[in-house]
Amino acid sequence: MRPLSVFALTSIIFSAAALPVGHAEETETTKRAYAAGYLAGFTCSAVFNGNKEMDAIRRDELTGIYDLVAAQVQELTPNIDHQHKFVGVSYDDGKRQRISVWRPKLGCVDLPVGASSAELDKLANPFGDSPAPSADSGEPWSATPNSLTAAQQQALAEVVERAFSKAYGSGARTSAVLVATPEHILAEQYQAGFTPETAQRTWSVAKSIGASVIGVAVQQQLLEVDAPAALENWSHELDPRRHITLANLLHMASGLDSNRAGNRTDRVYMGGGLVSDTATERALEVTPGERWKYANNDTLLALRTLRERFATVDDYLRFPYEQLLDKVGMHHTFLETDWQSDFILSSQVWTTARDLGRLGVLHLQNGQWKGEQLLPSDWLEYISTPAPAQPPEGAPGYGAQWWLYNERFPELPNDTIAARGNRGQFLVIIPTHNLVIVRRGYDIAGEPGFNEHDFARDVLRALAL
Repeated sequence: MRPLSVFALTSIIFSAAALPVGHAEETETTKRAYAAGYLAGFTCSAVFNGNKEMDAIRRDELTGIYDLVAAQVQELTPNIDHQHKFVGVSYDDGKRQRISVWRPKLGCVDLPVGASSAELDKLANPFGDSPAPSADSGEPWSATPNSLTAAQQQALAEVVERAFSKAYGSGARTSAVLVATPEHILAEQYQAGFTPETAQRTWSVAKSIGASVIGVAVQQQLLEVDAPAALENWSHELDPRRHITLANLLHMASGLDSNRAGNRTDRVYMGGGLVSDTATERALEVTPGERWKYANNDTLLALRTLRERFATVDDYLRFPYEQLLDKVGMHHTFLETDWQSDFILSSQVWTTARDLGRLGVLHLQNGQWKGEQLLPSDWLEYISTPAPAQPPEGAPGYGAQWWLYNERFPELPNDTIAARGNRGQFLVIIPTHNLVIVRRGYDIAGEPGFNEHDFARDVLRALAL
C-alpha cells in the first residue's frame, strides 16, 4: 500500500476544505459569528496558552485554515485584554461581539453569541489564580548522553531536518519534532521563535489524551469500558441509546447520527455551542458497535460519561490535572471546555511536544509513573486492539481513540499506534523500539500534509544504522 493513500483518507477525515457538508445549513449571520469566534478563540489560546505575539498568530494559527471562515477571519481584528485575559472580536459592523476567556490550566473558553465581558465571573474557575507553569524541567529524560552512535545521531539529525522542509508533504509546515525513549530525548527541534514551552492546539490528538483521562478513571474504578455510558439524557426506558457502551464511544462506533461528516462540530468548536445540547441530542442511526464512523461527538460523549460520575463541576475539572497531567509533568497542557464546563477533548487541547512525549512514555511504561499505576497495566493493549468495526482500507486501523499501524503499514512495526490531528499533529508510539515520535505543525488545509508514516519509517532507519 502506497503512503499516498494515507493522504487520501486524511483529506477525508481531517481536511475541512474537502468537506462540502454543513455549508448549506449555515446562514451568513452564523458564518460571521463562526469567523469571529474562531479568531477570538485561537487568538486567546495562542496568546495566553502559547505566549505568542499577534504577528506569529496570524502566520501560524490563522493561515491555511478551514475555508468556511478563512476569508472573514482575515478581515476581523481581535481586541486583546491582557489584564483580564480575554479576547473580543466585533463583527456585523460592531453590532455584535464574540468573546473568548482564559482561565488557569483550563485555557480559553468561547462564550456564546450574545454574551458580554460583564459575565466572565460566571465561568467555573476551580484553579483560581494558579501561577503560570515554569520552564520545562526536562523530566523524565536524563541529561546524560544517550547510547546512539555518531552515525545514528547524524542520520537522525538529517531526518529531523527534512521534517522542516517539504520532504514529507507539499502542504507541510513543521513547528516541532521530538524523538524520545523513556530515558532520553534523542532529537528535538523547533521552528524559529518556538521553545519547549510553546503550546499549540492538538486538534484531534486531543482524542487520545481524552482516552488517557478515561483510562485513569477506569484504573480508579469510576468507569467500566464495557458498561453502558448511562447518560442522564438517554435514561428514558424507551431510549435505545441506553445500550451505547463506553467502549462503543471509544471505538467510534456509537451508531449515532453525526451528519455526513462526523468531524464537523463547528457549533461547539467556534460557535459557542455546548456539548450538552449538541452531542447528547443526536439520534441513533444504526446499532451501536455495528459501524465505524469518525465522529467528534463520540469522544465528547465519552468524556460526558465521566463527568456524570462526579458530584460537582469543580471535582470533574480538577480530575484530569490532579490524577494525570500534573503527575506526569504535563504542566504546559491546557484542556479547554465549553462555557458549561464540558471538556472539548475531541480537539481543543493546547500542549507542547515534550508534554505529548511524556504521555507517550507513560504508555510505554504500561501506565506506570514513578511507581504509581496511573492507567490500567493493560491499557496500552486495550487501546491498541482493533475495534470490532474498522475504517476503510487506505487508512490506519482504529483501536480505542488511537490509530493503529498494523498490517496495513508493513514498513512500521505491527504494534505502532498514533494520535493524529488536523494540520499535522502526530504522537507516534512504537513499543517494539521503546520509542516516541512527536511532530507538530501548521499544515495547510486542502494540500498534502505531513506524512507521519514515512517520517516514522525514516526515523527507524536512522536508528538502525
